[in-house]
Amino acid sequence: MAASEPNRHQSFSSPASDDDRPSQIEQYSEKAPSQQEGTSAPDFGPPPDGGFQAWLVVTGGFFAVFASFGWINCIGIFQDYYEQNQLKSYSSSDVAWISSIESFMLFFWGPVVGYMTDNYGPRIPILIGSFLHVFGLMMTSLSKKYYQIILSQSICSALGCSFLFYAPIAAAGTWFKRHRAIAFGIITAGSSLGGVVLPIMVNKLVVQVGFGWAMRSVAFLFLGLLVIANVTIKSRLPPPRRKFDIKDFITPFKEMPFLLLTVAGFMLYLGSFLPFNFIIVQAKELGVSDSLAQYLVSIVNAASTFGRLVPAYFGDRIGVFNVMIPLTLLGGIFTLTVWLTAHSTASVIAYAALYGFASGCTLSIVPAMVASFSDVRSIGTRSGALYGVSAIGVLIGSPVAGAIVSAENGSFSRLIIFCGVTILAGAVFAILSRQALTGGQWIKKV
Repeated sequence: MAASEPNRHQSFSSPASDDDRPSQIEQYSEKAPSQQEGTSAPDFGPPPDGGFQAWLVVTGGFFAVFASFGWINCIGIFQDYYEQNQLKSYSSSDVAWISSIESFMLFFWGPVVGYMTDNYGPRIPILIGSFLHVFGLMMTSLSKKYYQIILSQSICSALGCSFLFYAPIAAAGTWFKRHRAIAFGIITAGSSLGGVVLPIMVNKLVVQVGFGWAMRSVAFLFLGLLVIANVTIKSRLPPPRRKFDIKDFITPFKEMPFLLLTVAGFMLYLGSFLPFNFIIVQAKELGVSDSLAQYLVSIVNAASTFGRLVPAYFGDRIGVFNVMIPLTLLGGIFTLTVWLTAHSTASVIAYAALYGFASGCTLSIVPAMVASFSDVRSIGTRSGALYGVSAIGVLIGSPVAGAIVSAENGSFSRLIIFCGVTILAGAVFAILSRQALTGGQWIKKV
């Protein structure tokens, strides 16, 4: 068995022969981490790919991601509010760090949360995340000063969101294989629905009951949803409780497909969030009314709901790489054509819908792409490692984009070009990752 097994890092050397290529993808997921170290691990059989408990995990994951990533998807609405209220003495750049740090915290802790989920199960991370997220929002409702908002909203709440995002995905990965992409798609669709509902909800509540009770109302809503998540989400496999080993985080980057996919993720997250952050400001510059501009983020998120589910459905059938790459290319093309040339309300709305659908698969498909060549017991660690690197792109993307706008005296053209080019670059590295995984084959389900 050992003599005929393909080399784990074969993609660094010469491509496999045609006879060997069908097994080249499986070589990255055949062994559990404990088996790679020379010890035996019990066989719990293949994932059931369905059943009441499996879909219950997906349902709980949907609620957890609605409350976590769905909240992150709507944080752009606070930029304008803070500038006019608590933080009116601060510059727009200073206020922008609130959302940048919040997004960064969501992704940066991925390796830690993923490793914890793989080794101790999802229950502890989800419980920790529920407390931090709800507590952070409650403290935000009382915050008046800049540092208080940073600590409560950008750090405490966002750290909780990180725990609530990675743990359900890792848990669901143990229940599904053939239908893993659609399961991940349903879970991450919670972020899109949250991005549609929560901005409207917060805007209405701030007017009716004030900022403090608006935040507390959201916190109570999340508390109810997260109770369901804590009860329903569990792993099919008992946690191995392996000793901490830094090699668990480093080893994936020695695999060429994973390394290239990580670079793709960095480039994508460097540019993919810029439309969410700047489309409202840019639309107002074009003369779009304030009342309509506030709904543009909701339009992007509404379209991305379909962009998460439809590609995920086809990803299970024709391959997750084969679905993600064309849609990512379309996202970059739409940015460089429709958004760059938009000069009317109709064209901005059209871009919001088109980009929302094209970019929707990025969040839902990438975990499935990692899982497609990973052992089921290490999905959390490997996905977290990828997103941990992507977090750097999330952190610097908005400040870089803001600096570009300032240098152009308020013109958004070069920002849009920067956004489109980074998305296309991400697609190119995803193509390279696919080719490394398949040994250069273009027509293959992967």
